[in-house]
Amino acid sequence: MHSESRSALQGAAAGAEAASSAVGAARGVFEEQVRVRSKLYALLSWMLRASDLVLLVGAGWLVHWLRFGAAGLGADYAQAIGRGVLFALIVLSGTSLYRSWRGRRVASELLTLATLWLLMFGLMVLYAVVMKDGDHLSRVWWFGWFSLSLTAAMAMRIVVRGTADVLRSRGFDVRSAVVVGANHDAHRIVQTLQSQNWAGIRVHGWFSASVDSHAIESVPRLGDLSDLAAYVQRERIDQVWIALPMSAQHKIARILQELYHSTTNIKFVPDLFGMELLNHSVEQMAGLPVINLRDSPLEGNARIVKAIEDRVLAACILLLISPLLVLIGIAVKLSSPGPIIFRQLRHGIGGQPIEVWKFRSMYVHEERDGHVAQATRGDRRVTPLGAFLRRTSLDELPQFINVLQGTMSIVGPRPHALAHNEQYKELVGRYMQRHRVKPGITGWAQVNGLRGETDTLEKMAKRVEYDLYYLQNWSLAFDIKIIFYTVFTGFINHNAY
Repeated sequence: MHSESRSALQGAAAGAEAASSAVGAARGVFEEQVRVRSKLYALLSWMLRASDLVLLVGAGWLVHWLRFGAAGLGADYAQAIGRGVLFALIVLSGTSLYRSWRGRRVASELLTLATLWLLMFGLMVLYAVVMKDGDHLSRVWWFGWFSLSLTAAMAMRIVVRGTADVLRSRGFDVRSAVVVGANHDAHRIVQTLQSQNWAGIRVHGWFSASVDSHAIESVPRLGDLSDLAAYVQRERIDQVWIALPMSAQHKIARILQELYHSTTNIKFVPDLFGMELLNHSVEQMAGLPVINLRDSPLEGNARIVKAIEDRVLAACILLLISPLLVLIGIAVKLSSPGPIIFRQLRHGIGGQPIEVWKFRSMYVHEERDGHVAQATRGDRRVTPLGAFLRRTSLDELPQFINVLQGTMSIVGPRPHALAHNEQYKELVGRYMQRHRVKPGITGWAQVNGLRGETDTLEKMAKRVEYDLYYLQNWSLAFDIKIIFYTVFTGFINHNAY
């Protein structure tokens, strides 16, 4: 018996040693895969950094050759390109441009790239002006260098992203994932990851919890919470997506505890899909993780892009239309007694009162009991010239001065009279959320036919709906699209009385 027990113990020890060796071998393979991935991402990051610099130098040389017909660079232009490389290293290096983009849209990266490129060239021009080192440099060359280098950098990212997305959709560089919980949010996570192959995330299945509302049919059930840690370790799962209600804190804490020694990435998706959120995001403030349930859509780089867009376009437009402004001003003065410019208090960003300028289109009058009545068809307060100005939106041209002042934007929700805001904020849901951005001369609601009089609650609610859509989907391209529509379809307004 003694020898048999010893043999059994030796066999068990040998089995345990073999199992340990197998686990160690598997762990070694997994760690080697992680190291390879890290090296690949580091290599790709350095390739993108190098390509940006090469494209910057190449674009500067090519534009110089096209502009002057000379292959050789003069000393001034060579120094400018050299400074460009230095500014690129300073501005671009510490940003998110060279980090992993898995699961992120290319449009967001291109917007970040354009913003940083604009900042980089702005600093270069400012340096040249302050140091009086750019007097001999062609403005055409500056503009061509900026445009060509930015276009080339964007094209490079589109090609790289497109190649990576195609490879991921065909099974290369794919991350494995499991979902914890079975509810509407979990179903949406699985559906989204399955439909967007370019993200390179394959869902193995889901683990149930006692708070589940329904099963997920598109992927198999892998067990419950007690099976999660073992499965993650055995299958070397890269990502665990937790889709539990925020009230299930003890279950979330249990998952984190059981995966304490695991190197898998854990993502928590709180049940926020059903809430009426506005530009929600996650950030750190003072070192604390914060979920923004409602936030301004124009923060950080977006705010800079919007400000530059407004100031540059407003200055150019005012320069072009200055003779027209003078003629309209003279016509208004001759049409009836009163000031040329009509000033009215309206709500600006953050709900703060601002003074909005328009060419006066009405006879001078006083409103009864402070009530601000909207102009209606055949309104006797409107002068004949004023009717034409309102119908063609020419009365709003002085608002480009408001844009230069910084109180308005070219594109944004139209500002309403203070009295109208007080009236409608109690009647239309999320009405005051329009004021999370600067009011605009034109907007998404206006190019969709919602200009002029809003004589019904339904019209105002529809206008607010379009305004909030603009806030949720803002981009520089969206602004340009609205400006384009305004130029070709938005000036003549049959609803403006």
